[in-house]
Amino acid sequence: MSTMVQAIRLALHVGEERHGVTDVFGQDVGPPLGGVFTATQGLRTAWNTPLDERGIIGTAIGLALAGQRPVAEIQFCDYAFNCIDLLKLAGGMHWSSNGMWTLPMVLMTPVGSGIHGSIYHSHSFDATATRIPGWKVVMPATPRDAYGLLLSAIRDPNPVMFLAPKALLRQKAPAGEDVPGVPDDRTLSKLIDAPLGDRSSWCPRWPDTPDLLVPLGVAKTVRQGRDVTLVTYGRMVAIAVTAAEELVSEGVETEVIDLRSLMPYDWPAIASSVRRTGRVLFVNEDTEVTNFGEHLLRRTVEELFYELLAPPKLLAGAHLPGIGLAESLERVSVPQRDGIVSALRALARHEP
Repeated sequence: MSTMVQAIRLALHVGEERHGVTDVFGQDVGPPLGGVFTATQGLRTAWNTPLDERGIIGTAIGLALAGQRPVAEIQFCDYAFNCIDLLKLAGGMHWSSNGMWTLPMVLMTPVGSGIHGSIYHSHSFDATATRIPGWKVVMPATPRDAYGLLLSAIRDPNPVMFLAPKALLRQKAPAGEDVPGVPDDRTLSKLIDAPLGDRSSWCPRWPDTPDLLVPLGVAKTVRQGRDVTLVTYGRMVAIAVTAAEELVSEGVETEVIDLRSLMPYDWPAIASSVRRTGRVLFVNEDTEVTNFGEHLLRRTVEELFYELLAPPKLLAGAHLPGIGLAESLERVSVPQRDGIVSALRALARHEP
């Protein structure tokens, strides 16, 4: 059984061995650390850069234009905001060249709250990412999807952002959501996790894992329901399922959709579910003003207005400059289970 960070490492290994990855780089990405979350330990193509996010993005663009296939990491998404102009340049490369140039680069960065990272290590990046045209954007909720989405991102001919929920990186795969071909967790750790202390003679022993590709732009229904649709992604998926289960005793059955891919997103899956339930709640961690969920809500109203039984709702993070270190401050800054339960209950009870 793998964790999400192990699944990411396995996908990067498969990428460099079978799918043409030429460089995996960023701050502390190479030996001896292998990334602040250990996502790049033991990789053949991993190397360290200076603490320079703009340099990291610029290098990735140059490598991709030169025919390489780089995976660049920004150590925390909080420090990607000073690269917006370069990200816009990368996103527009294929379009501005009228299809003459491709830019096969992946930007990998941890996102969100849940680890008490305080003001400088708890930001979300999904709303910002979806506002940069030309990028595909994915955010996994399980190790299996992390593995499959990252492999699809690596194989894509143009730029993809892989947003990894940092609160999920150490969590083990739930039933049915593990990477195929991995051994039990203790054996896997001995194979691919670097030991503490001196690592100069350590080499990973990679298990044989398949080319499992999770297609970009395809959502997954993680819980069937008839009364309310809940659309979310990343860390909020497991919390949403827990909230849905809490309402079963009240006769409310919630359908939970994990988008997995934010751009492109699976509008047919959302629309099909909302047409059946007539009620929808969008949930994510990013701040509520100009939130990606607001776009989904607007499209829902425009295209499905006459099929709605209740006004659609968005539950998102508070519009604050950051998230406090104290657990109480973090909890009131981003959606929690109780808030999701209350929103679902209100939707289910709304009379048209």
